[in-house]
Amino acid sequence: MSTFCFSVHSDADPAALPRVLEVFALHGFVPDQCHASRSGGLADELVVDLQMSEIDAAQALLLAKRLDRVVSVTSVLFSEKRRCIAA
Repeated sequence: MSTFCFSVHSDADPAALPRVLEVFALHGFVPDQCHASRSGGLADELVVDLQMSEIDAAQALLLAKRLDRVVSVTSVLFSEKRRCIAA
């Protein structure tokens, strides 16, 4: 199991954040971290960055696909967080 980072971009719609979080809730997950901010020209975009640990790559892909189907979401990026071990 690994930690995955998700970056969800959507229109700055009042219902966008609850809709994004609902994807995790429907699968029984609570994100480890969640940060949302408005950005873009005239702050017309909402960016939600989340971290989810203890999931595998298949679960992360499923979450990303479900997030991409959320109304008002324009893009979803996700990657596995890698630990750097110094010798």
